[in-house]
Amino acid sequence: MIAMKPEDTLAFNPEPRIEQVRFSNGLSCFVVDNALLDPEQLVRFADERREQFRRVDFNAYPGIFLLTPNFGAALVGFFNRHIRGLFDSRRVVQMHCRLSMVTLEPHALRPYQRMCHRDMAALDARHSIQASILYLFKDSGLGGTSFYEPARPAAEIAELFSDASTLPVDAFDRKYPGQSGYMCGSNHYFNCVGVVRARWNRIIFYDGFVLHSGDILAPERLSDDPLSGRLTLNAFFSSRRKVSARG
Repeated sequence: MIAMKPEDTLAFNPEPRIEQVRFSNGLSCFVVDNALLDPEQLVRFADERREQFRRVDFNAYPGIFLLTPNFGAALVGFFNRHIRGLFDSRRVVQMHCRLSMVTLEPHALRPYQRMCHRDMAALDARHSIQASILYLFKDSGLGGTSFYEPARPAAEIAELFSDASTLPVDAFDRKYPGQSGYMCGSNHYFNCVGVVRARWNRIIFYDGFVLHSGDILAPERLSDDPLSGRLTLNAFFSSRRKVSARG
């Protein structure tokens, strides 16, 4: 087990200002600016471990990651004190976090990486899932996060997701022309209901079941360098749902 080091801790702003950002469909997410007292410390942490980042091969994330379990206690502490009550979350039962960088060029994306997604869609129905993204880059043009709702019937959307995971790329492209590159804005299958712009040291919290995607408007500017790339700290909180009014 790797011992905790002083630089492996996160110091959150003890008096955060939480802003609710409402989407056009009535849903919302929560935004906290100036989230960390020393965000540069976290960037240095990533830079010193740049050789340890690995390609994501367990979900649709189009880039590289570094697991950061030592940050879990600080993230859960901030979530419990300031955020949990804003969601259907009674108690956190599991969380995991990682530093991430979007790095893939558009032509290298698999079909399922070209569209919005949900986090842990197969989660136990007794639990809810919340997610957070802490933006650790100063170039806001690298892109924030966009949110979506289906624009087509459920059966059609289910077929699209299934084909994106199972069809060969050429077959998918023939069946779904125009579904190439990073997803930005509405298309035939999804309506964009909101966008949160990236900002240095901004963290956002949202319901992981809401369809979302990185809003990558300038993929030619992506990099695998933690000092200049789209570095984020991503966290996922599985929570027991609140007790209903009927008990």
